[in-house]
Amino acid sequence: MNFDYAPAPESASIVDIRPSYGLFIDGEFTDPADGRSFKSVNPATEEVLAEIAEAGAEDVDRAVAAARAAYENVWGPMPGRERAKYLYRIARLIQERSRELAILESIDNGKPIRESRDVDLPLVAAHFFYHAGWADKLSYAGYGPDPRPLGVAAQVIPWNFPLLMLAWKIAPALACGNTVVLKPAETTPLTALVFADICRQADLPKGVVNIVTGAGETGRLLVEHDGVDKVAFTGSTEVGKQIARSVAGTRKKLTLELGGKAANVVFDDAPLDQAVEGVVNGIFFNQGHVCCAGSRLLVHEPIAEELLDRLKARMATLRVGDPLDKNTDVGAINSAAQLEKIRMLSQVGEREGAQRWSPPCELPDRGYWFAPTLFTGVAQSHRIAREEIFGPVLSVLTFRTPDEAVAKANNTPYGLSAGVWTEKGSRILWMAERLRAGVVWANTYNKFDPTSPFGGYKESGFGREGGRHGLEAYLNV
Repeated sequence: MNFDYAPAPESASIVDIRPSYGLFIDGEFTDPADGRSFKSVNPATEEVLAEIAEAGAEDVDRAVAAARAAYENVWGPMPGRERAKYLYRIARLIQERSRELAILESIDNGKPIRESRDVDLPLVAAHFFYHAGWADKLSYAGYGPDPRPLGVAAQVIPWNFPLLMLAWKIAPALACGNTVVLKPAETTPLTALVFADICRQADLPKGVVNIVTGAGETGRLLVEHDGVDKVAFTGSTEVGKQIARSVAGTRKKLTLELGGKAANVVFDDAPLDQAVEGVVNGIFFNQGHVCCAGSRLLVHEPIAEELLDRLKARMATLRVGDPLDKNTDVGAINSAAQLEKIRMLSQVGEREGAQRWSPPCELPDRGYWFAPTLFTGVAQSHRIAREEIFGPVLSVLTFRTPDEAVAKANNTPYGLSAGVWTEKGSRILWMAERLRAGVVWANTYNKFDPTSPFGGYKESGFGREGGRHGLEAYLNV
């Protein structure tokens, strides 16, 4: 039974978006040296939200110099228990301002307010709380009796989870005694700039966190800067390869969290309704803008027809629309460029012979929208089964035996995540041992926790974020 829900909009008036934003360097907002800027746009309405400063070489120099001075004079020598107090303070301020931050994230990114409010923001605060706890216990982390920080960390993050990716990067870096220069994605800089304000509110020493906004060129200037000791990047495999080439032969430590093409494997003994929810969450959460999205559904042949019927019925209930409406399940695609890529690969899927299906879905007239979509009749040679679409598009394949499921799941250049749905614990363990993926979820999907390490194999990158394992990336071990 379908219900028509009355609109339940969250109030945008809680957020005060300034007409323009500068760079955050050495504890102050400052104008870029050459005065260049770009616009941040609301993907649901295409309205310009603010003018954002574009950092050039001179600005990156200033930010790295500020981070170096703060590292050498203040943050590096500071006892861990004192650093922890700042991290706890930041975590509490994030909680206090969580409603404002969630609304701003949904306006700037396009994701449903339900997700930014109930998933992103609680996890952002949790990452700072968790790493605050590590700050004075690093000698017990298993990396030697007195692990040292690396120095200045250059961090470049993507647009799909702007504030959460910031927390994944900044919290462990600070806990380990490093200082940071962070570049948020050019389409989603606003919550990072509010975070800069939170750093000031928390009286974080100047220069410990610096935020330089800009596009790819700003990121390149930052990761190639001689004054940084560590590079952390989350984003596309293509850019990750460029970064790996640029830091090769330098002393810089590097971690990369890149693309994915995860398999969500459903066996014939799986709880089907639960599995359908997991499949929907796996690919339509955050409009499919998730590196570890379950974008390939591998279904055991005996239940393929029944599972597809249930999946289509569930997809027909998904509500696409205003990200600030609390009833919305699927929000706006983040940018015109990303929407074009999703459309192009979906058209390629049809041309290659796969059958495309979407539920009846009225999309808004303005903004960047794409209806939840699935493809059946997909072959492993199809581009939609091999390439990361990074949108709400699911490719469905079938298998007959567990060995075939493993072979198909691993038949990808990526290795970030996977899901297994079955009632048998022994089968879960058997599959998990053989799936070449950094994270394997069992009878659930897209569950994250700051205590648990996350990262990939192969073209999904290397290094881990979160948990005890994630500390290693920011320590001289």
